[in-house]
Amino acid sequence: MGNQLDRKRVSKHIIPTAAWVCVLLALFAGLTITALLLQHTDQEYKTAVVLIDGEVVQEIDLSSIDGIEQFTIEMNGQINVIEVRNGGIRIAEANCPDRICVDQGWLEGGSIPIVCLPHRLVIELRGSDFELLIDAVVG
Repeated sequence: MGNQLDRKRVSKHIIPTAAWVCVLLALFAGLTITALLLQHTDQEYKTAVVLIDGEVVQEIDLSSIDGIEQFTIEMNGQINVIEVRNGGIRIAEANCPDRICVDQGWLEGGSIPIVCLPHRLVIELRGSDFELLIDAVVG
């Protein structure tokens, strides 16, 4: 009978210890992923890439822009007016119904692209080590 009590005591201590180990491992994994993502947010983004349906329509060297330049992408009656300045890009006007892409403002860094879903248009920034950035995020 004493042996059964010892097993119950041991199992009560093993389960909480295993739970703590899982929590600590999950926390460590989350911190590692966050560190990898933040490591690349400080890089200098030099190129803005405009894609429609996943295909590159235009690439813009943001470091070569003086002042503000504007161009229009029109496809099947869908219009996006894009403004570019040194280090940033935005959709200034669009004829999509929700205009969320216009509300996103200037894209000047980070890994979150501007998306105009109704027009299937994406604008993303790429730095000089773009291939390394993809490998770090994807794994």
